[in-house]
Amino acid sequence: MFDSKTLGELGIKAQNFGSSTGLKWGSTTSEGELKISSPTDGKMIATVYQASEKDYDHVVETAQQAFTYWRTVPAPKRGEIVRQIGLRLRDYKDPLGRLVSYEMGKSLQEGWGEVQEMIDICDFAVGQSRMLYGFTMHSERPSHRMYDQYHPLGPVVTISAFNFPVAVWAWNAMIAAVAGDVNIWKPASKVPLTAIAVQNIISEVLKENDIPEGVFNLVIGRGSSIGEKILHDTRIPLVSLTGSIRVGRHAGQVIAGRLGKYILELGGNNAIILTPDADLKLAIPAIVFGAVGTAGQRCTTTRRLIIHESIYKEVEQSLINAYKSIRIGDPLDEKNHMGPLIDSGAVKTYVDALERVQKEGGKIIFGGRLKQGPGYESGCYVEPTLVEAQNHYEIVQEETFAPILYLIKYSGDVQNAIDLQNNVVQGLSSSIFTNNLQEAETFLSAWGSDCGIANVNIGTSGAEIGGAFGGEKDTGGGRESGSDAWKAYMRRQTNTINYGKEMPLAQGIKFDI
Repeated sequence: MFDSKTLGELGIKAQNFGSSTGLKWGSTTSEGELKISSPTDGKMIATVYQASEKDYDHVVETAQQAFTYWRTVPAPKRGEIVRQIGLRLRDYKDPLGRLVSYEMGKSLQEGWGEVQEMIDICDFAVGQSRMLYGFTMHSERPSHRMYDQYHPLGPVVTISAFNFPVAVWAWNAMIAAVAGDVNIWKPASKVPLTAIAVQNIISEVLKENDIPEGVFNLVIGRGSSIGEKILHDTRIPLVSLTGSIRVGRHAGQVIAGRLGKYILELGGNNAIILTPDADLKLAIPAIVFGAVGTAGQRCTTTRRLIIHESIYKEVEQSLINAYKSIRIGDPLDEKNHMGPLIDSGAVKTYVDALERVQKEGGKIIFGGRLKQGPGYESGCYVEPTLVEAQNHYEIVQEETFAPILYLIKYSGDVQNAIDLQNNVVQGLSSSIFTNNLQEAETFLSAWGSDCGIANVNIGTSGAEIGGAFGGEKDTGGGRESGSDAWKAYMRRQTNTINYGKEMPLAQGIKFDI
């Protein structure tokens, strides 16, 4: 059960305002009130007054002013603020993780894990603050030095999705902060309370360090008004958006139209390949967590399992046995493996997908029903489902945000399985289980997986923050978090210095005056 005292610890009131500049909250009440209920039990948690376009403009103007200060702060000093944010998140890991679990519906372990991911990216960003490296180049002209360097962009907007209500924001915001950008966060309207809680936590650090308002900002509002305003706003040099392919395609077109920059993290239709050389003791737990974790509502959720025909029956039975042991219920009960879907709309999507796959010839071999009775009063609980299917089915080609795993049989060599895996429009995460070195290397080759993430002998979900996260094709092509993803949050500049007493031109051109 959720302890309402947790809300008090995090500064969540019965009624909350929808905009903040880090130190001050807005006061608008005219744009409608979001009533936030938990998918766990259907009970009301709190309400949020949505921000107005005027609130948004005030936030952007405040952020612009803060940027003129923040960009002058040395990067390691910016890293020190991020370090303190990480420490403060450690102090609030338990209550914030509980709120993530209760508001979104993911298991408590995953709620705590999401906050830990925020802490980890803070640690990563602190180190990155001393490694914003450029390159030096040898000039063809005598007594010249050439190098490139990176400068902050300005106000950066992060538009986050409901399934990771805080971690994905941290991936962007902490890296952008050490890069010298100021942050504006538009969270998903289904889970705004966790964003308000994070804003309250951060404000403590800002006050203690006399950081002016506008470095970390929050705007909770309608996509049709606030969201569209962000996309068209030339004051925003970069928008990082996590969402559906449809929304991302629209956002990309609008932002590109004003020659802005964007990071798009869109749909995934992730597959695991099981070859005859797969170690099933490793594979089965990874498959189950990948398909069932977060009730199938991760962008990296395992949605397709491509199995060699020689081991198909064995894998099928192993999965049925494993699925029988999955405990479904209150995500705050650590004994449960899977909580609810986010809302009734998600339940309808689950039901519709199963109806469609059966019409196309698929066969449900486990699950496929709604959970009813005591403990399931919210109406958002479903059974994790296994379906025999074929890769070309229209519904299999789509991303269904629900715990549905399609079992697909392949024959022949591993390239046939890879071709099946790649034959979807999405290209986020992928995995192969094999102890055959040639199969593993083929999967990782240029003619192997076409996804942004390709794993061997681990599942599709659970990406580490140290690597760049993102995908290809309709997944959007963006990268967040680790590796050199920090470069997206900065502008690149090439510099040439003439320290000689002559003016030689490039390419040996002579231009005498």
